[in-house]
Amino acid sequence: MANGSLLGRADQPCADRVPFADVPADEQAVDVLSELLEHARDGEHGFRTCAREVPSASSLRQSFNRRASQYHEACDDLERMIRRHGGSPIECGTTGATIHRGWVRVKGAIGANSELSLLDDCERSEEAVVALYREAMQRNLPPDVRDLVERQAASAQQSQDQLRVLRGEIRLGA
Repeated sequence: MANGSLLGRADQPCADRVPFADVPADEQAVDVLSELLEHARDGEHGFRTCAREVPSASSLRQSFNRRASQYHEACDDLERMIRRHGGSPIECGTTGATIHRGWVRVKGAIGANSELSLLDDCERSEEAVVALYREAMQRNLPPDVRDLVERQAASAQQSQDQLRVLRGEIRLGA
């Protein structure tokens, strides 16, 4: 979680954060949505990076690109919802994810990326995103925000499940 913003206001230093319950509902919604947007951007860029690391004919590349596109749509939806609730969408993802994408590219350059290692990375990332959405769903959110969060949480869970199946298939074939 970037700056723990699901637990307080992201634009305030940790010691100065207002307890989440004391923040107006629209600000709470924007904080939660902004956290999800940051990670959705990471997901889009991460899956595109992994797609470039597998052969173009690979069905795995198609799966990675499909999930990147889903994340792109999720970003668009989150941005619209943030604006609807009076916020301004962030323009980037997390620093940690940027570093990780660089690591994936370095591993690819030295031939250390296998389809299995890429799937493992993607599955771990989706697991973290699913946990983030579960945490978001514990918040008292306006109905329109809750509906969006629930839809995107289901998509992330479905993606994680699909990645687990693909990883199992590759392990059996190896």
